[in-house]
Amino acid sequence: MMLNAMIASIKKVEHGFKHILEAGSQLLNNPDLDHLETATRLIQGESYQERGLGVWLLGLLSPENPSALQLLRTSIPADENWRVQEMLAKAFDYYCSKIGYEQSLPEIRKWLKASHPNLNRAVVEGLRIWTGRPYFKTHPEVAIALISAQRSKESEYLRKSVGNALRDISKKHRELVMAEVDTWDLDKPRELFVYKLVMK
Repeated sequence: MMLNAMIASIKKVEHGFKHILEAGSQLLNNPDLDHLETATRLIQGESYQERGLGVWLLGLLSPENPSALQLLRTSIPADENWRVQEMLAKAFDYYCSKIGYEQSLPEIRKWLKASHPNLNRAVVEGLRIWTGRPYFKTHPEVAIALISAQRSKESEYLRKSVGNALRDISKKHRELVMAEVDTWDLDKPRELFVYKLVMK
């Protein structure tokens, strides 16, 4: 009953994510719920709000629950709603922040190598501003290399995120970003597209 009331409440809000983040914490703090089952039910919901809540709950569970992380990786990228994909990015960053960004590198690489652009973008977008995060703050070259490897992907949605993420980093590490983009082949339209965003 509480869950139905919560869903009804979050469906009234169409902008922002704060209400979903708060609802996720509320669900996690309810000891009477089977959290993974609840999240699994929510991600199958009709409204993007309840699916987004399910994604965030999976994110909250993921540092200690491999099944939750697996669901994030396999079930969410196909969702066509951009707000749900934003929650996937937030959920992945939460996972990394709890595990530790350096310790998360194997999972980061796995998501970046995945075939689905929404999974790639969840990493690139979710960890912005990358060099504001622990580990990447002192290893900006690792962040730049991981992000730049996505520059030729087909998805324009992903490539926009790549350009914006590199531009973020260039504000403090311009020489490193310029050294990277100097290696690009600007005769390739996809790489040129990202380059223009970086240089904006």
